[in-house]
Amino acid sequence: MATVLSVSGSPSASSRTSRLLRHLDKRLTAQGHDVIPLDVRTIPAEALLGADFRHPAIVEATEMFARADGVVVGTPVYKASYSGVLKALLDLLPQYALTGKTVLPLATGGSVAHVLAIDYALRPVLNSMGAAHIVQGWFTLDKDITVQDDGSLTVAPAATEALSQVVDQFSAALGRIPLLAVAG
Repeated sequence: MATVLSVSGSPSASSRTSRLLRHLDKRLTAQGHDVIPLDVRTIPAEALLGADFRHPAIVEATEMFARADGVVVGTPVYKASYSGVLKALLDLLPQYALTGKTVLPLATGGSVAHVLAIDYALRPVLNSMGAAHIVQGWFTLDKDITVQDDGSLTVAPAATEALSQVVDQFSAALGRIPLLAVAG
């Protein structure tokens, strides 16, 4: 089917955001998509913060975005916005790195006060990068994501249902041919 780049914008190795994304990656893989995970925190800080466009890790991330048909972008919400490491990466990508791509924005946070971060902070940036279609995103409360002692993930039933719906909508949207691709 499609190649999906699954980007975690969490700076933490034990992040619920990253674990949730990897959990959702399994659903996309089961639907026949080739899913490539990218944890932004693994990109060297000196490359991100030094804006080193030629650093091999930045070049590789840029190529990953170019190869993807769709992109899932997940981030914890800090101070009503997406994470700084995600911002640093997005700033280093070409201006129209998302042209022709279907994008699913996801966010996690401790309070429903941050629920609008997807629409007012993240979506405008993704749109400015040329995304062909940004599907409905979803905000999941931290309390709805539980990491078990064995590392497995449990998501509250209501959140599971909502996440399944947005992931399935994203998957279905990947099957459509963007008008931009037809015109080109």
